[in-house]
Amino acid sequence: MFALRRAALPTMSLARGYASSGNVSALLLVEHKDNKIAASTLNALTAASGLGGSVTALVAGSAPDSVVAEVSKLAGVSKVLVAKDAVFAHTLPESHASLLVETQKKHGFTHLIAAHSAFGKNILPRAAALLDVAQISDITGIEGADTFVRPIYAGNAIATVKSNDSIKVITVRGTAFPAAGHQDAAAPHEDAPAVGQKDQSEFVSEHMQKSDRPELDSATRVIAGGRGMKNGENFGLLYEMADKIGAAVGASRAAVDAGYVDNSLQIGQTGKIVAPELYVAVGISGAIQHLAGMKDSKTIVAINKDPEAPIFQVADYGLVADLFTAVPELTKKL
Repeated sequence: MFALRRAALPTMSLARGYASSGNVSALLLVEHKDNKIAASTLNALTAASGLGGSVTALVAGSAPDSVVAEVSKLAGVSKVLVAKDAVFAHTLPESHASLLVETQKKHGFTHLIAAHSAFGKNILPRAAALLDVAQISDITGIEGADTFVRPIYAGNAIATVKSNDSIKVITVRGTAFPAAGHQDAAAPHEDAPAVGQKDQSEFVSEHMQKSDRPELDSATRVIAGGRGMKNGENFGLLYEMADKIGAAVGASRAAVDAGYVDNSLQIGQTGKIVAPELYVAVGISGAIQHLAGMKDSKTIVAINKDPEAPIFQVADYGLVADLFTAVPELTKKL
């Protein structure tokens, strides 16, 4: 076993404009499902509070009352706007994007914010297009009301971007900000502007995988498998280890594309971004696309029989061994 030190990333600055930020008022789009607020929304709220102005939360749904009650007690929320209508029951992006735009026009918000999740990435680009402004995606830092830090080139460089658009449309990388806490007094709430049904799409059905394990994008421990697992049945080795330490199980894109596991487990630039306390990469070579989704993990352990695998360049601890021998032995020791 050996230890490796991670190299620092290069940085660059890109000037998109020099307009004054003025008075800041942010509108946070709340992601929720089954009456539970998505964990990434709490991180996005922290980012919104860091802009230095007021933060209004927007909750849309067919029956969002319990979510509204919880959101109103989140630290940093000054007001909650409620869009209660069946049209928002299944999070169709056209209706939500129109809701954001109409709400911005009525209240004059300077910033529209959501988590950089599938939910946020599906809605905010549409809102930005309707407002004819550029979107600033996947921010990891805030240097001012109009200046933001974000990774580019699959995280191989960090850009500081300044925008002179009058309205900033922003998605936030949840792992880059701590989760917002709670406040004693509940913020007031009122109705959001009415939005009509959009006929570009309609809800047909939904198929969800359920698991007793932690959610992948919010777990403090993650064990991920790659092409080296050889097939889906061998992922059972990772599930056994995960059960021992209370970890979530993920996968590289190569493993997902090979059909070993469902794409809901994919970690990487085109999958989920994770930053757990412990990340164990098993049979993962370490392609740039995968590293972009996990290299901010606090401690990275890599198990691979190839000593030249790129994953070892970002690992804190590396074990050069056959995973089919190493993983069962580690599981027994846990």
